[in-house]
Formats: sequence, structure tokens, C-alpha cells
Amino acid sequence: MNILLDTHALLWAISGQGLSETARAAFFDVENNLYFSAASYWEICIKISIGKLKLPLGWESVIDEFFLINDIHWLAIAKEHSRAIIDLPMLHRDPFDRLLIAQAKCENMAL
Repeated sequence: MNILLDTHALLWAISGQGLSETARAAFFDVENNLYFSAASYWEICIKISIGKLKLPLGWESVIDEFFLINDIHWLAIAKEHSRAIIDLPMLHRDPFDRLLIAQAKCENMAL
């Protein structure tokens, strides 16, 4: 299964806390292909810049190493991902989550 990781799911996986048992099982199932969106990285950077997220110095290297160790693939934002947002119902107003949902739908991934 192809899985697009939520921003906080990745941070929780790195910290070793906060993931549900179901999420943990999906994350560590070697049959699953894991992806992380550029939108989530952007969200992390924005939250750090406005003081809503505190990460230790060198967090970028920690994430990069975690990607390598866990074979997590980078998912760029394509035009069709952005366009797919138009068709989403307004159940959620968070722009990052809406983009992740659109990407998951376009790429046939679980989120």
C-alpha cells in the first residue's frame, strides 16, 4: 500500500511517541511504501518560523536521516494536486491538510 504520511505522524514517528498502534503497524509494515509531501515540510518550516513548533537544532538532518533509514519517498506538489483541492468538500479548512488529502486522492494513497 502507498501511504502519504501526515505532518504530525512523521514527527511522532521520529520522536517515538504519539502514534496509534494502527498507525505504528502501517508505518513499520515493510510491504507499505511511505511518502512525505513537500507540503508537510513547508508546514513544518512555517510553524517553526511563527513559533508554533519547536524542534532542536539540526532537525533537518534528523528528518533526512529518518527518510533514508525508513525508505520514505518525497512527494512534490504537482499542478494536478493543487487543482484537486477545488473538488474537495469544505470539511476541513486547514490548507496543508487539504493539499495532503488532494495529493493522496490523486496518487491513490492512504493518508
